Amino acid sequence: MTHFLICAEVTETLGGNHLAFIIVKRIFDIILCLFFLIVLAAPMALIALAVKLTSRGPALYWSDRVGQRNRIFKMPKFRSMRTNAPEVATHLLRDPKSYLTPIGGFLRLSSLDELPQLFSVLSGDLSLVGPRPALFNQSDLIALRTESGIHNLIPGITGWAQVNGRDDMSIPEKVRLDCEYLHARSFWLDLKILIMTVFKVVQSEGISH
Repeated sequence: MTHFLICAEVTETLGGNHLAFIIVKRIFDIILCLFFLIVLAAPMALIALAVKLTSRGPALYWSDRVGQRNRIFKMPKFRSMRTNAPEVATHLLRDPKSYLTPIGGFLRLSSLDELPQLFSVLSGDLSLVGPRPALFNQSDLIALRTESGIHNLIPGITGWAQVNGRDDMSIPEKVRLDCEYLHARSFWLDLKILIMTVFKVVQSEGISH
């Protein structure tokens, strides 16, 4: 508990010194996202078609997520679960695999389901790197992040916690790693996390569902 309070205090003192980093980070997000969207336009169209052909329902699934300063926003993914799946964190489902679509497991294992979130980065709801946005009903995670000041950060497609365990860690451990990022955030750390993310995705590490 003390660690989280200290984390929040440090955030307040560092805010002004990180203005240049925030500007550079936003420019980097936009440029890289536009590049990815151009390169991946055809594959994304094929994935959307595959989702539609293999299961009933829309190609995209929009979930209510907690953004910067706990603002709720709609975050898109290629739909990997059946339309009757409960709207809770996957690890809370008794048998997550029973809700997967025929290609849902592959989409999740390869992280291809995350690609539509590039549009959320362009809109400013997400950054390429930051704490993964909590579901609107993950009250325990939201409370710890708010207490520690992490809620002041723009959430990301990937983050320090994701490259250090992803689905394989407890909520307090995720918040501890998010707090580490809050202390150390920099352009070079973001670049390191993006590179680590590529290796994690290729190796399919840390995905339990």
